Amino acid sequence: MASSITGCGALGNMPDQVDELTDSYWMNRALGLAGLARQIGEVPVGAVVVLDGREIGAGFNASISGCDPTAHAEIRALRDAAARVGNYRLSGATLYVTLEPCTMCVGAVVHSRISRLVYGATEPKAGAVESIRQSLQESHLNWQVESKGGVLADQCSTIIREFFSARRAQIRRRRQAQTGKE
Repeated sequence: MASSITGCGALGNMPDQVDELTDSYWMNRALGLAGLARQIGEVPVGAVVVLDGREIGAGFNASISGCDPTAHAEIRALRDAAARVGNYRLSGATLYVTLEPCTMCVGAVVHSRISRLVYGATEPKAGAVESIRQSLQESHLNWQVESKGGVLADQCSTIIREFFSARRAQIRRRRQAQTGKE
């Protein structure tokens, strides 16, 4: 009898392991979307909205190509999800995004009633969940969102870092070509 109680205790940790696997799976999907953004010259951020284990919305950054300052991955994924389910309220859903959301995107998360936000890399210049602001902790909000950062953080950081490194190198080459200096 005692061994079966111990066995049940061991199984008690299983949901955490399942959540971690699930979070990694969906973050990998968001990383794939970030790759699509990179291919078209956008800052490589991807986002996926998941409800009951199904993808209901997806998006990647398209601010430059769409001439739309609000076309962040999160906003596009939320719009896609709302259109698919026929409701702008997405309670019970989880938003996975490769980069910590900015203030605008955190506002959209709250207004859409997302229940859980999972992100990869922190954003030290504009992150509004933990880095610059802790917007989800503001007491006046009428909706509480659970948040978890750091899922596949290394991969999420790498895609951003490599993108900006390549962009800086491209700018240097262009300047050198214009001035004729090495």
